[in-house]
Amino acid sequence: MHSCKAFASSLLALAFIAGTALSGHAEQISAVHMPDLNEEITTGSLPSPVIPMPIGNMNMEQPPVPAASTTRTRAYDRTYDSKFDRVLNLLESDKKLMRQINKAAELYEIDPIHIVGAIVGEHTYNYDSLDSAQGYYLKALQYAGLRIEFEFNDEPVSEFVQRPQFSTCNSFDDSSAKWRCYEKVWNESFLGKVVDNHPYPRKLFHQVFFRPMFAGQSFGIGQLTPLTALKMNDKVQEVSGFPALDPDKAMDVYTTVMNPEMSLHYTAAVLKDAIEAYKQVAGIDISTNPGITATLYNLGNPWERAAAYAARREEDPSAWPQENYYGWLINARIDQLQNLL
Repeated sequence: MHSCKAFASSLLALAFIAGTALSGHAEQISAVHMPDLNEEITTGSLPSPVIPMPIGNMNMEQPPVPAASTTRTRAYDRTYDSKFDRVLNLLESDKKLMRQINKAAELYEIDPIHIVGAIVGEHTYNYDSLDSAQGYYLKALQYAGLRIEFEFNDEPVSEFVQRPQFSTCNSFDDSSAKWRCYEKVWNESFLGKVVDNHPYPRKLFHQVFFRPMFAGQSFGIGQLTPLTALKMNDKVQEVSGFPALDPDKAMDVYTTVMNPEMSLHYTAAVLKDAIEAYKQVAGIDISTNPGITATLYNLGNPWERAAAYAARREEDPSAWPQENYYGWLINARIDQLQNLL
């Protein structure tokens, strides 16, 4: 069986798929060469010891905010400052939620500032926070009784990925490697193509299979996508002891990601996964920089991005991972966020 690390390290170019954002808010698609799953790792031997990432922003000015975020914020007569203040007030006033954040952080052996940064970034740029964590429970009830399935043209995603094109993916034991492989094969073999006389949309894997009805794309306090939760399935089972998520039981997946008490564990798992990716693939400890972990939470694909960064660092040893607009805010307001803890 293939290991998660070997799989991730082989996907160097996948890091630059524009818009494959974890939170699903960037929708661009660009043509990218996707290496073969069995290609040798080309990033060289890993630095030893692991080098800590410098604290603070690498950019003097905030990188541009995507137009979609700006349009959405203006449409609801909001400003980024008001949205930041609103989510900060939610976290300050909800002591139970903060205890849950600290508990999840302890389980996954990360600083809780990373979870706080992810939540604040999502609710500043991508979603208006509800008034309390209880509001997310009530939101979940709105989906009760609805028929929600992860499928395309009435074919469940679990059946679709049994096609021979996905045979290598199905050899992976690790849920993260398996679902990332499914994304890769979709992009290479189906996205915008005609296969067996059937045309497939020029949309990303998560857009095709994980956007049922009016449900949107990301949910809950951490604005997780169902696909992200499925990727973290094994890690959350192992660390938190939660039952496995089943793509054939979509409502259970939604219930999980919309329940703050449970979804925070998946948020912590995603952040831990990003930290591990940069340590193992690039030899950099990004846990010292909440703006970088927030950036990766926003963009997704940390293993592939770590491989791309490792290649850049071989050419320029002075290069560091760069925060995007989302991560830049977290570092710029880090003192306010630390005061919550």
